[in-house]
Amino acid sequence: MTPPTPRAFDDLVAEGASVPTEGWDFSWFEGRATEARPSWEYARSMGGRLAGAGAVLDVQTGGGEVLDFALGAAAPGRPALLVATEGWPPNVAKATELLRPRGVPVVASPDDVPFPFADGAFDLVVSRHPVVPHWSEIARVLAPGGTYFAQHVGPASVFEVVEFFLGPQPEENRNGRHPDRERADAEAAGLEVVDLRAERLRMEFHDVGAVVHFLRKVVWMVPGFTVEAYRDRLREMHERIQAEGPFVAHSARHLFEVQKPRQ
Repeated sequence: MTPPTPRAFDDLVAEGASVPTEGWDFSWFEGRATEARPSWEYARSMGGRLAGAGAVLDVQTGGGEVLDFALGAAAPGRPALLVATEGWPPNVAKATELLRPRGVPVVASPDDVPFPFADGAFDLVVSRHPVVPHWSEIARVLAPGGTYFAQHVGPASVFEVVEFFLGPQPEENRNGRHPDRERADAEAAGLEVVDLRAERLRMEFHDVGAVVHFLRKVVWMVPGFTVEAYRDRLREMHERIQAEGPFVAHSARHLFEVQKPRQ
């Protein structure tokens, strides 16, 4: 059987640059990029937490896809009160469309301002990949005995891609999301870390179009990324993938279970 003819650089880049980036649905990458998943299966585990909770806040819900899946996993149990926040307007619209049929309001709230909720309003706060965990606000809106259950991005995540485009990064950038630092910040906010697990997971990019789409979707990886600005490096990556196979990187993830003391 004759292998398929490799697609041209310009075609791949143009496709990666044209695909919509709203939400956190990564199904477009199927067959073009892969990422191993953490052993704790966060979205499914979140479903179990939702089934036993009364009032829940999902922070930075993205397009609502993770919460939607978790609610399916929680069926028939679900909280009496469930609300989500999101700061990026395209994602607010996408999450509202997805979550409204489930009776979940999506509150448009910037990521860097206090939560628009009363003290002690929730017994469970969840979040998948928050840009920055606002520990003082998490502590404020949790009821005594309440739990924060979240999956965070870890240090130097996908830095093989970052440094391919930006060059070697200072240690401060590489360790900016270190779980030990986040543990200390959580404890400084008066919270108790019950469980903290970390894993590094293999990623493969099978064509340069997938890299383009990834960098457009996860915009903080290479700030200001455009095809025009990085065309030469993209071409080098394309040629490397054709010659050597998939571009390999590693994501970093850690799971937090944090509790607010009862007194």
